[in-house]
Amino acid sequence: MRLHKVYHHLSLLSVSARSSPSIFSLSPPVILKLRPANAVRSLNSTSMSASKFRYLVPIKAVAAEDGGGASNGSVSSSSSYTPPPTESEDDLTLGVGYRLPPPEIRDIVDAPPLPALSFSPHRDKILFLKRRSLPPLAELARPEEKLAGIRIDGKCNTRSRMSFYTGIGIHQLMPDGTLGPEKELHGYPDGAKINFVTWSQDGRHLAFSIRVEEEENSSSKLRVWVADVETGNARPLFQSPNICLNAVFDNFVWVNNSTLLVSTIPLSREDPPKKPLVPSGPKIQTNEQKNIIQVRTFQDLLKDEYDEDLFDYYATTQLVLASLDGTVKEIGPPAVYTSLDPSPDGKYLLISSIHRPYSFIVPCGRFPKKVDLWTSDGQFVREICDLPLAEDIPIAFNSVRKGMRSINWRADKPAALYWVETQDGGDAKVEVSPRDIVYTEPAEPLEGEQPAILHQLDLRYGGISWCDDSLALVYESWYKTRRTRTWVISPGSKDSIPRILFDRSSEDVYSDPGSPMFRRTPAGTYVIAKIKKGHDDESYYIILNGSGATPEGNIPFLDLFDINTGSKERIWQSDKEKYYESVVALMSDQEKGNLCLDQLKILTSKESKTENTQYYILSWPDKQACQITNFPHPYPQLETLQKEMIRYQRKDGVQMTATLYLPPGYDPSKDGPLPCLVWSYPGEFKSKDAAGQVRGSPNEFPGIGATSALLWLARRFAILSGPTIPIIGEGDEEANDRYVEQLVASAEAAVVEVIQRGVAHPNKIAVGGHSYGAFMTANLLAHAPHLFCCGVARSGAYNRTLTPFGFQNEDRTLWEATSTYVEMSPFMSANKIKKPILLIHGEEDNNPGTLTMQSDRFFNALKGHGALCRLVILPYESHGYAARESIMHVLWETDRWLQKISLNNNVIIMIELLIIGHWGMKLKREWCTNQIQNNADIHQMLPMTTYGFIGMCVSCIDC
Repeated sequence: MRLHKVYHHLSLLSVSARSSPSIFSLSPPVILKLRPANAVRSLNSTSMSASKFRYLVPIKAVAAEDGGGASNGSVSSSSSYTPPPTESEDDLTLGVGYRLPPPEIRDIVDAPPLPALSFSPHRDKILFLKRRSLPPLAELARPEEKLAGIRIDGKCNTRSRMSFYTGIGIHQLMPDGTLGPEKELHGYPDGAKINFVTWSQDGRHLAFSIRVEEEENSSSKLRVWVADVETGNARPLFQSPNICLNAVFDNFVWVNNSTLLVSTIPLSREDPPKKPLVPSGPKIQTNEQKNIIQVRTFQDLLKDEYDEDLFDYYATTQLVLASLDGTVKEIGPPAVYTSLDPSPDGKYLLISSIHRPYSFIVPCGRFPKKVDLWTSDGQFVREICDLPLAEDIPIAFNSVRKGMRSINWRADKPAALYWVETQDGGDAKVEVSPRDIVYTEPAEPLEGEQPAILHQLDLRYGGISWCDDSLALVYESWYKTRRTRTWVISPGSKDSIPRILFDRSSEDVYSDPGSPMFRRTPAGTYVIAKIKKGHDDESYYIILNGSGATPEGNIPFLDLFDINTGSKERIWQSDKEKYYESVVALMSDQEKGNLCLDQLKILTSKESKTENTQYYILSWPDKQACQITNFPHPYPQLETLQKEMIRYQRKDGVQMTATLYLPPGYDPSKDGPLPCLVWSYPGEFKSKDAAGQVRGSPNEFPGIGATSALLWLARRFAILSGPTIPIIGEGDEEANDRYVEQLVASAEAAVVEVIQRGVAHPNKIAVGGHSYGAFMTANLLAHAPHLFCCGVARSGAYNRTLTPFGFQNEDRTLWEATSTYVEMSPFMSANKIKKPILLIHGEEDNNPGTLTMQSDRFFNALKGHGALCRLVILPYESHGYAARESIMHVLWETDRWLQKISLNNNVIIMIELLIIGHWGMKLKREWCTNQIQNNADIHQMLPMTTYGFIGMCVSCIDC
């Protein structure tokens, strides 16, 4: 167990740790808390001693074991005041063991999750993949190896922290669109953890992995199972219990309807290498060749030769061909195979592997990479490429690896390869034309046959959508300009001239024409679907599936698009008054040849502000909809929450949007303003027009995740979710050079809007965010303290000098943009942060840039300047939080922080705030007088002091 530290008036108190509520002995979160040394002041020689933020919540709201507060969590401007607890009572409620949030939050988080869905290749059956609620911390506490940028569970020989399914139900999709009764897959052990569920190409079988928690020190390796879909009967693929799955990289793939290619742990593998007690020598890295190597702040890298050996031990795979009849054949030598890709006709295997020399400064994705071509029975055909170690990829966006990349099978051919090669050495700063060339060739080219050039691009290659020899769409883009282009090519015609179909800004969502819909081929690949209007129609169309962004929100659509003329016809559009409906997949792709419009069937998801997502089959020609799911509302207690997409304007004229959520039954005219939580994440744009466009729909169902800010609707908070925080750099201007200025202006506009609407109390607006949103939160408390009463920052990075070779969308180095790095770092402005801030971070954060050290050092900087702050370190958690104990504690901490500082902030009375330009809080003197009268026993008025032409009242407590 770990010692908890509670800082109180700069004195360290040791508090004994309680045992975890889990049945396992686990470390509780490490919590550091600081109260400012000058928190107690004397006013007019009175005996009033009160911290600005201290003891503002009745003890029942923070001290209860389950974190519960008032029964209904309601907010009232005339709420009664409870005397503060004693020092010992308050301190004993903090920093000891894992806590639970109030029941109204806890019940939402603990609600059973809905199943995931998977449709059969013939679209006649649906799998309901059943899931559990949050995992216990004991699963995260399992030992893991951090090697080459990945984390490995050595006991299972797979990636660590892997979620799983608990069961599989099979439903027949009836001709009328309804679902038949559920057939439960059976035959596997009770309590089995299921992963990697895949259909055979004919839809008759399923393959999946099984692992079972066994006794301590016994094997819990993954084994491959198969199931007959008609009977629901499941059995192990391998008769021998010694053949286990190696799922560190790729796991298994269907080669044909009866054979799988499986990555297995070599049977000859012995015990893992032991770390030498005495090193053989110092750890040395050198750059005597004076190479320029700039890399982002990667984590979990290899550190020495022992790590290299351990990586090889866990990642080395023996490939095995296994048939459903029990035949097993090893193919190829053991190696670190990373991907397995059969050709569409099943005759070839495209096998990728990585090999030494490894690197101590980049993750395994940049290790030397070899791509080979084998026959499907394991005979070596030829080497496609062997790429060297790629430590020197420039940090500029759109920089790539040298040599062949994106090597894949053409989806429209039995066995044809295509790939792309850079012409700029992989460096986006090099000006060259063309920048990328796309090549293609058959699996076994004739002797002397050279790869054919399929297309040349001046921007960076972004992928290909295949249809047939007459049609393919090639995508390219360039981040710096946000330009994106779509080309039409005819792969089978050397005389056909490629032409641009779309040329637009990726930021301009209003001009997005949509993406082509795909149909499944008998080989199991997906190609662009061609549609005929009638059975005798000679011409064809494609279907564009678009999000339909408009100034009123997203209105998804389907357009019948003539690829030759560019003409389009809208054949379907979502209802925009109440529902948000979007197209998920094409369901009528079983017939060979072009599809006919009057036989079109699509799968849609449909939802509204208050109705959770359900799935429908929509059939032409009458577009009749048949509902195929009936999932219960995941949180009925919030079924009548209020949601509105609002628009407002920043002082520089940029249009802003946000989604405003209000609690069920709330009426601003009767209930008055609420405490408000603003939760956001900044974004970068190249134009003001694009930044001001509306994204999302007012009719989307409010999904509430385990750590969502919307949970505080249950605590009667107003939630301003995702207010746009655009950081704009037009032309050659770098957006981050005016980051702080634009950040503050965006936040100010949002705060003004919710106050003017009468839904947010000016003194009770908190701000929060995760990752880059946490970075935003700390900057706002440093540079806009007048806007927010407190902040909640989760898993952030606060000192940009610790990420010197770029961060987020910044690709200049610290030495190229020193002032920008320093000015953007809230760590450098820790002395300016006077508002309370709650810092939360996973102890095992592996996200590039957001090392746990970032929060620890930021807390120490805040503490060194007497700020009211609290640091919570979550054992075993990564960048996002997973374990139930951790998540519940995060919610308890956040709720306590908001209740303590934001909700009960009536003792902070401001008769009138600064009125500068359009910035007006519009708090009337009468309101303040009423508050003072209602709380006369705890308030003392000071005389009004006038500062020039700006009138301010100085109340009993510093504003």
